[in-house]
Amino acid sequence: MPNRSLQNHPFLAACRREAVRYTPVWLMRQAGRYMEDYRALRAQYGFLELCKKPDLAAEITVTPVERLKVDAAIIFADILLILEPMGVGLEYSKGDGPVIHRPVRNGKDLDDLKDFDPNKELSFVYEAVKKTRAALDDRVPLIGFAGAPFTLASYLIEGAGSRNYTHAKKLYYTAPEVWHCLLQRLSQLITKYLNCQIAAGAQAVQLFDSWAGCLTPGDYEHFVLPYTRSVIAGITPGVPVISFSTGTAGLLKHIRAAGGDVIGLDWRINLDEGWATVGHDVAVQGNLDPVALFAPPKEIRRRVADVLDRAGNRPGHIFNLGHGVLPETPVDHVIAMVEAVHELSAR
Repeated sequence: MPNRSLQNHPFLAACRREAVRYTPVWLMRQAGRYMEDYRALRAQYGFLELCKKPDLAAEITVTPVERLKVDAAIIFADILLILEPMGVGLEYSKGDGPVIHRPVRNGKDLDDLKDFDPNKELSFVYEAVKKTRAALDDRVPLIGFAGAPFTLASYLIEGAGSRNYTHAKKLYYTAPEVWHCLLQRLSQLITKYLNCQIAAGAQAVQLFDSWAGCLTPGDYEHFVLPYTRSVIAGITPGVPVISFSTGTAGLLKHIRAAGGDVIGLDWRINLDEGWATVGHDVAVQGNLDPVALFAPPKEIRRRVADVLDRAGNRPGHIFNLGHGVLPETPVDHVIAMVEAVHELSAR
């Protein structure tokens, strides 16, 4: 059963499209390189090492909540952690981002992937969730997360970041049976992984489909939607699911069809237009441009007001950026944004 603590908190109430006393706000990459505390830890530890140390992961998760006064924490982890136990040679190389040394390009590569139990192999994440919940002491809810099937499959196939996703698309064009087997396998693992985070104490979960914007609507509907829908349908009942993607203004109806209590909107579509597209029977999250946080505080406040005006006081809006906080972002500007959201949205 989901943990019922903080069920009336504005963040969780907004996920259920209930009236709240102010618009809740949190940020993707809330704990990251824009914060001095995090940079100090990264100078001492590798990224994977930090993820696998629950005490430090909890500390990294809680620090920005205290500093920024946001309305939710998100566990410090990475979407690719679930791929490492498959034996694909995951490495976080300095300056180049994550690399997979043994990518999946055909049926044999798929067969070579190791089976594993997410409950055991990723136990450090659940321990971090437990420690974070204890440290938060029910001040704000904790969000768990995972990569969506398409984005994880694309990383597995491409082996690193990509501009055109040639290998991933080529696989579903030329070997659809391999693609479908891979996506089915990933969707089952993701569902178990998220439910383990919930069992450990996560009070909401976000599914990151960060690369879905490269897809045509038809390809999303045929090759992706069934698996995203399967993950969302398998989440522990009563726990809000946020479906996040970026660059997907042309896919919003399909993303809505895949499910989720909250649909993430990026800055490439006005929030009122995006909400009308997905339907007002679902909550939305977003959608300030992350680069807007480099503007002077007065301009940040004006842009926050514009997003809030477009939400129109309709129940079910969670304020966020359209993607993660950029590393060079001034912390004081982030704080100014959070304060503006709370002040301007007060009912």
